[in-house]
Parts: sequence; structure tokens; C-alpha cells
Amino acid sequence: MAEAEFTMELNDEQKEVRDWIHGFAAEVIRPAAAEWDEREETPWPVIQEAAKVGIYSLDFYAQQYFDPTGLGIPMAMEELFWGDAGIALSIVGTGLAAVGVLANGTEEQIGTWIPQMYGDANDVKVAAFCSSEPDAGSDVASMRTRAVYDEAKDEWVLNGTKTWATNGGIANVHVVVAVVDAELGSKGHASFIVPPGTEGLAQGQKFKKHGIRASHTAEVILDNVRVPGSCLLGGKEKLDERLARAREKARQGGERVKNAAMATFEASRPAVGAMAVGTARAAYEVALDYARTREQFGRPIIDNQGVAFQLADMRTSIDAARLLVWRASWMAVNGKPFTAAEGSMSKLFASETAKKVTAQAIQILGGNGYTREYPVERMHRDAAIYTIFEGTSEIQRLVIARTLAGVPIR
Repeated sequence: MAEAEFTMELNDEQKEVRDWIHGFAAEVIRPAAAEWDEREETPWPVIQEAAKVGIYSLDFYAQQYFDPTGLGIPMAMEELFWGDAGIALSIVGTGLAAVGVLANGTEEQIGTWIPQMYGDANDVKVAAFCSSEPDAGSDVASMRTRAVYDEAKDEWVLNGTKTWATNGGIANVHVVVAVVDAELGSKGHASFIVPPGTEGLAQGQKFKKHGIRASHTAEVILDNVRVPGSCLLGGKEKLDERLARAREKARQGGERVKNAAMATFEASRPAVGAMAVGTARAAYEVALDYARTREQFGRPIIDNQGVAFQLADMRTSIDAARLLVWRASWMAVNGKPFTAAEGSMSKLFASETAKKVTAQAIQILGGNGYTREYPVERMHRDAAIYTIFEGTSEIQRLVIARTLAGVPIR
């Protein structure tokens, strides 16, 4: 595939897709946002509507993912999360599991399991990607969930507890990351499909969250969960070869080998940055409209320098965040190495921008901004997650610093 030049100008097809997604976000997602935030439940009717129009489908995300400019995914994420972060995460959460299968699975596994993750417009399903654990969030090398191979039955036996799993326990298909060789640290991990109805998998605690409350987040308990050998993503032969290479590199000084999992996270972080940009933009637009129409002392409050300068800073930060996200997205799809941790840069700046901009929006709306009558209160709660998931801001800074210093990221 020919390399696409980096450009900030969307082509006509991209603009058409953007406007289509924006229309769905404005007409379907945003009107439902407050209700599902209060209910703290998965918005199945909205997901079904997304499936009917084609937004909730593998085909849609595949088309955006393979956009040679790299802008398809961040553009889609920004518009959906502009509508509402909680509902949008319910719509895109299945994509985390689907990408896990696409990246590591065989053609047969991709064809078998991904359709079951989405279902269809008449019977929508969701999927869950289960990686984090109570004692292994940012520190993936501390993972305790184990997968042991039962050669006599050609089955893998999984035991452990996963946490912070989007759609955990309610998913039709779970993708679970587990340790198969503890001595290799994060290089001794493998991913497994847990099919619908498998005995031993249960939902643990469902978390009542500060924000993104329309997205289901829960623990997943794995108690002697047996899955067929065919559920190991990539197959056992590929796993054995990978483990053998990792052991050999460890003997030769494997600490210098870049952690593959960290490299994968680095490439996926711009998408989270785009989510943050969408939420920040939504809050900024509410604040701008309010400042133009709200009058105090006989004039719109935007005429006051203190308010106007805040809006100027908000818009500048949002545009800068989008530029960083788009640059990293273009680099990732065109195989450009992140020599300065550009993926982490984009996620760090965008997520911090979302927290700051949504707080400024509340300040501009004053007492109204602090109530649930206006959406900026919800947007501010939602924005808090961006500096935490997919690597905290502190982890992003660590990754950037270690990359600049030429120190391995473990």
C-alpha cells in the first residue's frame, strides 16, 4: 500500500462519514445521554440503533481502521464521544475484543468469533476484553491469571480474576489475557477466547462509577474455566514458537528487548486521545454558546476578558490535542516508529485537556454548570477516566521519558 502523505484536510469521503456519524451522535446518542447516565445501565436500545445504521459493526470499524491516512478511527471516535462518552464507550467497547482477535487470531478464529461479538441488528451482542487485574493494571508483568494446558483433553484451564472489564460478565464472547509462562513476565502472556455459556466464568462486582456510567464495567471471575485448544488465539504452534524465542532472548539479555505489549498499547493510545478530544469539544461548544447568550451587567459574558480568554485557551488546547492525535494515528497506520513516544504524547495531552476544558466549562456556566440540568457536569465526570485508562497520565509521562532517554520500556 502506497504511503499516504500527512494532511489535516479530510477528503470528501471522510467528510461524508464524519457528518454521518455526527448526525447519529446528535440525533440518537446525545438525547439519550442523561437518561442512561442516571440509570447506569448498558443502553441496549441505542446500541441496536447503531447496529441498524451500520455504526455498530465490524465492517464499519474495519473501514475506518484501514483508512490509509490513519484518520478514520480518531475521526469516528471524536464524533461518537462528542455525543456522549458513556454511550459511545458502550458502542465501541466491543471493538477492543475484536481488535484483540484480529491482531492475534487465525483466519478461522476471526471468522468464527468476531460475528458472535456483534450479533445483528435484531439481536445485538457485546464482547469484553479482559486484561487488567486487581494487582496488575499499569504493571502488566504482575498478571496472575493463569492458563494451563491439559494435553490429554486439548483444553486450556483458566483461573484468576479480571477487573475493569468493559462489558465484563454481560458479553457474549470474552477475550482473556492470561499467563502461560510466569518466568517470561509480560512476554509469557497469551490471549484466549471464552465462548458464550462457558462454565466457570462469572461476573463479579459491577462498579458504580464517577463517570461513563452508561458503560458496563465489572470484574470477571475465572474458576477452572475450560476452553478448547482452538480458543488459544493464534494456535499452540505459534505460541510455542513465540515462547521459545522469548526464552532465547532472555538468555541473551532479553531486558533490552522492547516489550511487545507496551508497543501495542503505544499504537492504540491515539484512539483514546480522540475520545478525549470529542468530550472536550462537546463541553467547549456548550460553554461557548452559553457565553454568547448569557447576559450579566447588560452584556453577554463572552465580552468579559476573563471568560473570553478561557474560551480561547480551551479551543487552542483542543486543536493542539487533535493535531497530536492525528499525527500519531497517521504514523501508526504508515508504520512510522514512535521514536519520541508520540502515541503516549497524544493520549497524555488530549486526556489532560479534556479534564481541564470540562472544568473550565463548568466555571463559565457558573451555578448552572454544577447542576445536571446542563451536560457539562456529566462531561466533566466522564473526562476523568481519560487520564486513567489505557495507561494513566503518570505512565504516559514515564513512557515518554524512558523513550527519550533510550531506556527500555518494560
